[in-house]
This record gives sequence, structure tokens and C-alpha cells, in this order.
Amino acid sequence: MVHPRHTPLAELVALVRLDGRPGFVVEDLTDLADFVPAPGEEVPDADLYAVVAPERGDEYANLSPDEVDPQLRARGRGLMTAAEGVAWALQVPEVLQRKRCFMTTGSRKAGSRPGRLDPRVPALWISNGTGRDGRERRHAPKLGWCWAGNRHTWLGIASVGGRAA
Repeated sequence: MVHPRHTPLAELVALVRLDGRPGFVVEDLTDLADFVPAPGEEVPDADLYAVVAPERGDEYANLSPDEVDPQLRARGRGLMTAAEGVAWALQVPEVLQRKRCFMTTGSRKAGSRPGRLDPRVPALWISNGTGRDGRERRHAPKLGWCWAGNRHTWLGIASVGGRAA
């Protein structure tokens, strides 16, 4: 179940917990609110909707969103949005596992040139507590971003079987 309009996504991320550690949004994703459903994604215009048959996309690890998104759509699957991924992690925390997390390529931001998308895609994974994350966030759920053209061995590309208001 997703409540797309009730609480800002950054606040929802903080409610995701792993071993008592609250989730967080990376420092350099200050424009998270600008990421909206990607072109072609039909998200219900409702206060509450259900995501049907979510998949973490483990089989797409080590492939880029640019490679996988067309394959998912050809299979008749929708691209999971960041809001859907966070809602899923809130309701089923075990969906986030070390070395088995996911990108949410159904959320994109308009690029700096007309007709182009920002090259970043939001992703959910578990922090290693290094760099700007800080040691105190080690093992915490993290909403960050990845380049749409990059591959990550530990990130699948999540999708949905459908959405229903």
C-alpha cells in the first residue's frame, strides 16, 4: 500500500528500520521531491493505492537501468517508484538485505535539457557507514541514487506487476 500524498518521502524513509536503525536520505539527494513517476508509468491519482506483485529484481543485478527498463516494460511490468520502494520496505523490512537491495527506476527527474531525464535513479540499500553516511549509520537503510547507465552487482532493479487504486 502506498500513500503518495500524505507524508514527504524523506520523512517516510526515516521510518524504515533495520535492527533498530532508522533509514536516511543521502546528503546529496536534496532534490528528492523533484523525482516523480517516470514517463510511461501510470501511478493512480489516489490517496491510497496498492502495488501488485512487487519484485526486487535480483536477476537484474550487474545490469544498468538503461539496459533493464526496456526489458521490464516488454515483460508488461511497471518500473517501481521510490515511494513504492520505501512503502514496501516499511511494510516488509526484510526486502532490504545486504548485497540484495534495489533501484527504483520508476522515479525520475526532468533533466537540464528539454526532453531529457536526469541521469540519476533513486535506490534503496544498506549503508556501510563510510564517508558522509557516518559510522553511526552503519547497517541503516539508505535512500540514495545511482547513475542510470551504471551497473551494480548488489542492486537489482525493482518492478511492479500492477497498481490498483
